[in-house]
Amino acid sequence: MKRPIEKDLILWKDKMDRMPLLLRGARQIGKTYVVEQFGKEHFASMLTINFEESKEARKAFDGDLSPGLIVRDLSTRFRHPIIAGQTLLFFDEIQACPNALLSLRFFKEQMPDLHIIGAGSLLEFILSDEKISFPVGRVEYFYMRPMSFTEFLIAKGEILTQQWLQEVRLNGPDAIGPATHASLLRSVKEYFIVGGMPAAVVSFLKTGRFLDLDAIHQNILNVYESDLGKYPKNSQQKFMRLLFENAPRLIAEHFKYAKIHPYAQSRDYMESLDVLTRTGILHQVFANSASGSPLASQRHEKKFKLLFLDLGLLSQPPVSVIDAEDLIGVNQGKLAEQFVGQELIVYQKPYQKGLLYYWEREKSGTDAEVDYVIEVEGHIIPIEVKAGEIGRLRSLRQFMTEKKAPLGLRISQAPLSFDRDVLSVPFYLIQEIPRLCAQVLRKK
Repeated sequence: MKRPIEKDLILWKDKMDRMPLLLRGARQIGKTYVVEQFGKEHFASMLTINFEESKEARKAFDGDLSPGLIVRDLSTRFRHPIIAGQTLLFFDEIQACPNALLSLRFFKEQMPDLHIIGAGSLLEFILSDEKISFPVGRVEYFYMRPMSFTEFLIAKGEILTQQWLQEVRLNGPDAIGPATHASLLRSVKEYFIVGGMPAAVVSFLKTGRFLDLDAIHQNILNVYESDLGKYPKNSQQKFMRLLFENAPRLIAEHFKYAKIHPYAQSRDYMESLDVLTRTGILHQVFANSASGSPLASQRHEKKFKLLFLDLGLLSQPPVSVIDAEDLIGVNQGKLAEQFVGQELIVYQKPYQKGLLYYWEREKSGTDAEVDYVIEVEGHIIPIEVKAGEIGRLRSLRQFMTEKKAPLGLRISQAPLSFDRDVLSVPFYLIQEIPRLCAQVLRKK
């Protein structure tokens, strides 16, 4: 399967001031597959070193970390020439060899023409270790996420449909008809159950069966839970495990530590939350005053909601309701909010961390809240997620009035439309939100 991040890898490959690249993200989202496909298609040769599998490879980093010596050693051990400008050197599971991580700074300084990519399922555990001297400023990062709904459509063979959606305009001759709208919503409902983990998508596309997915999703969760036992601080493993186990039922609601355990203290869980967030298993959606740009400068660190890595890994409704109108509204609409947040993250640039914000009115005695706020062309745009086709927009209107926002967004099952400064976007068009918002704002 083609993944959009490959385009960014090509840009990285051709940069004049290129640095070694670290691909960050949770286990089983396809990091190794993407890099190996990229290497086969865009380099004369590729050498993959998996440090978990090869103890011999680690020996090349035991002494002098001079890139020339390392390259010569690896070439000899693996009987594979490593030629700058022609060979992609891939350090997989790089966290198993901390010295390989340290060596990246010397490759940048002494052998900048050699293309190097590192990745690892437990990389974040190493990056949080204060004992590891990390090559700050000598390495680039890409953040990789599960497959988006757009990738899901393409994997299903609906390439022309996706290309057409990229051109859809408000009130244009290519407006989305009722039959197409219904078909795309059905694909959204499929994605609600399948999710974006590559193994689940491949299984569904091969068999067309939903029943096999539960075992696949559970296996992935079991692997994640097993990984938690590898965290170097034993004192944190208990709290990390409790947080991991409880997080799926806490999505899209105000996070309180007491919801994990009645006697939970924030000091016990803060480090675990930080690690699970950096691994990509959890995402924090921070409260934001949304009083100006940039949003990042106005977030409230202690007020946030949680999203899980992937919709498919959450407890799902019965497959029998795939055709039901209220599938998207299951769990009081929390799955819909998870879906929208997951989509907003995955369409961000790979060098961005995937930060999300929501707005909550700060005046006492009010309960106005907007699910997400984003920036488009210098404007702060509020987003309300509605599981059905209709729903009140009181909080959205209140935000627009107080913040003088020129535009509001409603994401729901309703068709694409624009009325009274509110742009209604169906779930399947989230990728096109920046373009559609820009179209409306320029007309205004």
